[in-house]
Amino acid sequence: MIEALPPVLAHMKTLGHKVFTLGDYNLNLFGIRSQTARPDKFDDLLGCAYKKEGLWVVEYWPATTDPGAYHLKDAGARYGQEGSAVLAPGQYLGAYGIGPHGASKYEALTQQFAPVYVYRDANKDMVADAVGTLHRGWFGVNLHASSMRPYKDDGDRTDGDVGPWSGGCQVHATNHGFRRMMSLAKAQIDLHGAGWDKFTFTLLDQWY
Repeated sequence: MIEALPPVLAHMKTLGHKVFTLGDYNLNLFGIRSQTARPDKFDDLLGCAYKKEGLWVVEYWPATTDPGAYHLKDAGARYGQEGSAVLAPGQYLGAYGIGPHGASKYEALTQQFAPVYVYRDANKDMVADAVGTLHRGWFGVNLHASSMRPYKDDGDRTDGDVGPWSGGCQVHATNHGFRRMMSLAKAQIDLHGAGWDKFTFTLLDQWY
């Protein structure tokens, strides 16, 4: 019998991306960038598809996959860059691991093991433009929370502005969603052990 994939994974497969299907808690982490992006809003999704006791589970969390207005208007000058980083759609195999993020050094999924591709948006408007020349490198494009202490706070920024929380990172709107993602990452490591501490992230443009 051919295994039926959840729709998001079936779409990933049509794009030629790798899909992890063997074993429980073999995580497929992904983002979906909205077609109708509202500037500076948490109107995208982060998610994870995995098996639990052999059955597919798919979870979605509100997020942004774009830099906020604070960074778009600065156009990367704060970091000596020519344009704000906008992560390019694609699959970043084994690029992420659990590591410290931000000034408070809380645990998040950080770019550790492989380069990623970004566009540079330098026009200083409120819209994140994923167009132009692709830049490949180590840009610290992490998957993190919209909080400096997400393991203690229960904030929800779903209806708020992205502001300074994303300079190109993939950022959860809720601390609950962020903590859930991190608990799944640790479940993968706890279940499978050494060698399972690398995570793949796939960014998709909304197709539905």
